Amino acid sequence: MSRSPNTYRVIQWATGTVGVHAVPAIAAHPDLELAGLWVHSDDKAGRDAGELCGVAPLGVTATQDAEALLALDADCICYMAHSDVRPGEVVDDLCRMLAAGKNVVNTSFVPLLFPAHAGFHEQLQRACLEGGTSFYTSGIDPGFGNAGVTIPALALCKEVTSVRMSEIVNYATWDNPFTMFEIMGFGKADASQSLLLSPGSTALAWGPVVALVAEALDVELDEITEWHEVITAEEDFEIASGPIAAGTISGMRFQIRGMLGGEPRIVVEHVTRLRDDDAPDWPQGAGYRIEVDGEPCVRIDLSVSSHVGDHNHAGCLATAMHVINAIPLVCDADPGVLTSLDLPVYSARHLMR
Repeated sequence: MSRSPNTYRVIQWATGTVGVHAVPAIAAHPDLELAGLWVHSDDKAGRDAGELCGVAPLGVTATQDAEALLALDADCICYMAHSDVRPGEVVDDLCRMLAAGKNVVNTSFVPLLFPAHAGFHEQLQRACLEGGTSFYTSGIDPGFGNAGVTIPALALCKEVTSVRMSEIVNYATWDNPFTMFEIMGFGKADASQSLLLSPGSTALAWGPVVALVAEALDVELDEITEWHEVITAEEDFEIASGPIAAGTISGMRFQIRGMLGGEPRIVVEHVTRLRDDDAPDWPQGAGYRIEVDGEPCVRIDLSVSSHVGDHNHAGCLATAMHVINAIPLVCDADPGVLTSLDLPVYSARHLMR
């Protein structure tokens, strides 16, 4: 494989459900070079990066030594470590990397899609300026599947009344028991046992999407509120992550609502089923949907699929690629915190085969 004269050396941080796709993608990208790999678990340390991610050996050995990786000659860290229960640690990690002179692209802590709303902009900006680096967060949701599609679509409108960004996806094949059961609360008795549906959680994760679209529209919202409902299973059944018992949560629908004048004007909605026939009165579809009520009205339906896996496989790969393909732009940007409003449109440069 021939490489671009401007090759960016990348350290991959973690090999979870998204990171496992990032390693071979970075290694195969003509503009990038895999310089190092950090892993969390002892059983992964010391093994070849390719072996860990289901491809041929890549000649890069996984390590738990973060300081050794930060000392490497590398341009960027692709950060995909688990963040759901340690947001403060994640931001500290990111600031240390940025201050050490490493640009960072992140899919892990999703509120950083728009750090100014999440309350982390000043801390991250200070680290960027100290290290002469740039920081960018994206993925598919939050990311391209909602704000990334919506903001360009709004350029079609003479006036905008409301915006709705929806994910309508069956999660049954997602093999991640901790996230499915402990974070989302599937298989629990009721919504009070769902960490995701606890007050403030969905607004933390998707409120920045609402705020970013409001920023693009130059609208100051009155507040951002939350709403949810769940359904329970009528009988026992199995999903990839494990069993769902009768009487426990088997589907959820939630909204993060940007309110203006007492009306929800910018909304992120998730409709999450484990079986396609459940909750027939909920919105139907398979993917991501953008609906703009205005003049003209705009509706965009987006789905991702794969030749080698199902829609969840495709979604995790797309999450990884939306930041991987941004790495050259992020590395070449002026130091500071970036959002999708700061970067030009980018694509799969040099990847047509």
